[in-house]
Amino acid sequence: MRTIRLLLLALLILAIPVASFAQFGVSIVIAPPALPVYTQPMGPADGYLWTPGYWAYGDEGYFWVPGTWVLIPEVGFLWTPGYWGWGGNGYAWNEGYWGPHVGFYGGVNYGFGYGGVGYEGGYWNHGAFYYNRSVNNVNVTNIHNVYNRTVINNTRMNHVSYNGGAGGINARPTQAEQTAAHEQHRPPAALQTQHVHAASTNHALLASVNHGRPAIAATAKPAEFSGHGVVAAKRAGAPYRAAATRTNENRATANKAAATRTNENRATANKAAATRTNENRATANKAAATRTNENRATANKAAATRTNENRATANKAAATRTNENRAAANKAAATRTNENRAAANKAAATRTNENRAAANKAAATRTNESRAAHAQSAPRAQSAAHSQPAARQQAAPRPEARPQSAPRPATAAHSQPAPRQQAAPRPEAHPQSAPRPEKKPPGGKEQPRQ
Repeated sequence: MRTIRLLLLALLILAIPVASFAQFGVSIVIAPPALPVYTQPMGPADGYLWTPGYWAYGDEGYFWVPGTWVLIPEVGFLWTPGYWGWGGNGYAWNEGYWGPHVGFYGGVNYGFGYGGVGYEGGYWNHGAFYYNRSVNNVNVTNIHNVYNRTVINNTRMNHVSYNGGAGGINARPTQAEQTAAHEQHRPPAALQTQHVHAASTNHALLASVNHGRPAIAATAKPAEFSGHGVVAAKRAGAPYRAAATRTNENRATANKAAATRTNENRATANKAAATRTNENRATANKAAATRTNENRATANKAAATRTNENRATANKAAATRTNENRAAANKAAATRTNENRAAANKAAATRTNENRAAANKAAATRTNESRAAHAQSAPRAQSAAHSQPAARQQAAPRPEARPQSAPRPATAAHSQPAPRQQAAPRPEAHPQSAPRPEKKPPGGKEQPRQ
């Protein structure tokens, strides 16, 4: 059970934004001292950004964390200082962070460009940081990205180091600062953490020892508390009052009571957080299961609807295709039938014409052959009772040169003219026709042929 609680606490801490993380620290009922007055040491090189000093709290009370130059961890990042804020029953420290924009830092005027809102000490331009010489102490021989712009500080000149509570700064975050607080952040770098640890172990930096005027107010580099880069405070920001005139015993008692309340509040908060986490988890699981079932039912219903629609569409499309195919087949069959019928009629007509022509040609050929054969046959003999005049002698076949026709014989009394002799069949060459018999002389009687 304890392991589960620790795990839930770890998850809860990881989910808390950086700006509110310090709310789980110890609340201090004593306000931090005023900010000391000091000068800024010269920047060591290009790429370093000034982080102002502040009062931190340890086992022996408040101690001063000197301001220092820190190497910027990423191009485009700026530093948002931490600050003390009143939380209703004490002061809590809100940790600073790196980010693309400067967020809310309690309206505290840390100086050197941090006038309470935003940062006027420089800006990024095409991957290079430009320093405002009016608020930064930089060596222009080594650093060339510099400019001068007068910073007008509208904040009432004071050195109050906390927000809210009795005597604190009354400032609230702007919309831009709230937006910056929700951007991607980075916690203080490792050298910054070492710097704070070194300050916590330096007895001279305790407020109860230096009375608000630390001998090491600022350094050129983190955790380097000796050498030419160390700057001492000129004076305290305000008259120091030891624990607001309380005795050390009262301070210890107040701090112990505050620590007890903090632990109790932390335990209550952890228990409430664990309870809310379990309740939220159960609610989330139930809601997820409900959504899953609803989504499954909706998906099944939608799938069934789509299946029915697809099936109806497929059936309709199939029926349409069948009807179209049937109509196309019928049309094609009718077309083929008409084409075949037309082709058959045309072929029959062609064959009829060819047969008729062939028959006519054959008939003409046979007629010609019959006529030729008839012409070649011999003449019939005359009967004895009715003897006719002697038949005309047939002319001999004509040679190549035309022969002289033979003289006709004299006819008997009452003889009729002899029938014309049949023409001999023509040879391959065109033979001359037989000579015609001479005409009768006038008077009707036939003259004897010479």
